Amino acid sequence: MKGKDLLSVADLGGEDIRLLISDAVDLKAQGWLSMLSGKTLAIMFEKPSLRTRVSFEVAMRQLGGEAIYLSPAEVGLGQREAVSDVARVLSRYVDAVAARTFSHQDLESLAQHSSVPVINALSDWEHPCQALADLLTIYEKKGDLSGLTLAFVGDGNNVARSLMLAASLTGMNFRMAVPAAHAVEDKVLNLAKSQASSSGGQISVTEDPRQAVSGADIVYTDVWASMGQESEAEARRQAFAGYQVNNELLSLAKEDAIFMHDLPAHRGEEVTDEVIDGSRSVVFDQAENRLHMQKALLAGILGGLEIPLAGYG
Repeated sequence: MKGKDLLSVADLGGEDIRLLISDAVDLKAQGWLSMLSGKTLAIMFEKPSLRTRVSFEVAMRQLGGEAIYLSPAEVGLGQREAVSDVARVLSRYVDAVAARTFSHQDLESLAQHSSVPVINALSDWEHPCQALADLLTIYEKKGDLSGLTLAFVGDGNNVARSLMLAASLTGMNFRMAVPAAHAVEDKVLNLAKSQASSSGGQISVTEDPRQAVSGADIVYTDVWASMGQESEAEARRQAFAGYQVNNELLSLAKEDAIFMHDLPAHRGEEVTDEVIDGSRSVVFDQAENRLHMQKALLAGILGGLEIPLAGYG
């Protein structure tokens, strides 16, 4: 894994994910280390962030390295300066770049022209760091991944794509309840089904939230309108009416099912206060685990933990 980009969950294999989870568990237990002493991470964000920015900065510091935050005004990716030029300049200064972009194409261009590793800290297409932290959380709560059923209720957005791909690589069953007009793209669904056929999992999509949640081990939801979709918020509220995760819907899951949300949450829309603040909710454990999974990623990419990425020679 050392020196490689992470733009998509599809850059990983199932064994890669399991090794990352194992490393994250170890690093979580060990606390502060010095393995990345002398290394610097540039955190370049076009979108606002709480969990992603703080977890990346703290992760680098807990591993002995440094982090530099670059705001939209300082970079102006593709506007103030060409993406390719930004990539070439940063490659002369830092050891890796964590980029949060509106456009996944900009992220790919950044990686193409960068001579240092680029990590997808969220794009409009995927959110791999979130999905990996989610699987760490599920592993901690359930003791395994293979054979578990994760029901995702809501929009086929970047989080849903990454979660679907991650589940398909690790032998999990992934059920998605989503209005047809907001479903994940066929190419993502087909890739996930292909990967699941090898890992022993199953992927299914329905418009019925009750069908998806029934008997599930994990119930997951996300906002109906993501950053950049604010103008669609009212139309999306109407489209997703009936997709709210409330106590009635959650009661259809297994008795020991957990509830997950990547945050920030729009309370009263996709989830009720009773669920997100309830005894089944693990949303703040998820948030904490962003730190520990990113420590594992950074240690692997910058520190030489030998976790080879699928698809690379």
